[in-house]
Amino acid sequence: MFSFANDYSEGACPKVLRALVETNDIQAAGYGVDEYCEAAADLIKRAIGHDDVDVHFITGGTPCNVVAVSALRAHEAVICVESGHINVHETGAVEATGHKIIAVKGKNGKITADEIRTVMSEHTDEHKVKPKMVFVSDATELGTIYSKKELAQISQVCKEYGLYLYLDGARLGNALVATGNDLSFKDICDLTDIFYIGGTKNGAWIGEAMVVKNDELKPEFRYLIKQHCAMLAKGRLIGVQFLAMFEDKTYLDNARNADIMAQALKYIFAQFSIPMYIDSPTNQIFPILENRILEKIKRNYIVTEWGPYDKDHTIVRFVCSWATRKENIQDFYNDLVAYVNEN
Repeated sequence: MFSFANDYSEGACPKVLRALVETNDIQAAGYGVDEYCEAAADLIKRAIGHDDVDVHFITGGTPCNVVAVSALRAHEAVICVESGHINVHETGAVEATGHKIIAVKGKNGKITADEIRTVMSEHTDEHKVKPKMVFVSDATELGTIYSKKELAQISQVCKEYGLYLYLDGARLGNALVATGNDLSFKDICDLTDIFYIGGTKNGAWIGEAMVVKNDELKPEFRYLIKQHCAMLAKGRLIGVQFLAMFEDKTYLDNARNADIMAQALKYIFAQFSIPMYIDSPTNQIFPILENRILEKIKRNYIVTEWGPYDKDHTIVRFVCSWATRKENIQDFYNDLVAYVNEN
């Protein structure tokens, strides 16, 4: 069985593994204040074009989201698109901290500036929670990406209403190298108050890099990380990995491979006139498959059934990773030919 279920089925990319082995016997300080975390933070600051930020290394994506939202006061809430990760895929982790999520419909997995304005017009006094943060992700849960214009419009609305803009970057690398993207690392930092650069889904064994730009959020941020069980005693584990991926082009190269392989799958489906549920340029694609074909695919491949399209078709998510190879795509093509021609 070959898995197209996610982009973290494999372990770490070779460069990260080598770095972990080479530094394994070297003693280092704990809790993310070691020389590797410091060096990795410096490289990240250089990549995003800002040296006035704080960089923290956190265990995973859900801990990042919980920690970021926990910076709000008790009565403050976060605005999020309905399909947002914090709304549908984190077992209520954010709301378990006491902060309500205000979900809006969005378009193609993306929140719009007008939707934020509408929420603000509906929350005007103390009888409702007070919106204080907007959550976006790039790439989104549907594999779509924000344009610079879209993110700038959202950023402007947030400034108008005094809202923090937080970007979940679990698949930020995939967004930045996607065809049609016009955002850079620097743009992301310029337009947001806080964001994270995903490692877990892009070749790291574990960990993400949280970038805090807004000075209001910086004080005592490490207290929030520790309180929410997101701080590793062996913090160097994450620092070493980001140092390895950012000292050259490995981070973006990992993401680029994932995107290219997924787009190759999209091309294959097009050869069989199999439509996409949504046009995604990143490493997640969503073909609408006949149920009879899907059942055959599941003999040899692990995929995610996103939901029914109609009684005869299902929306299916295929995800590629840094480790997906051309031969994996060729094998799938050969099998799909057999599945389609099979009686």
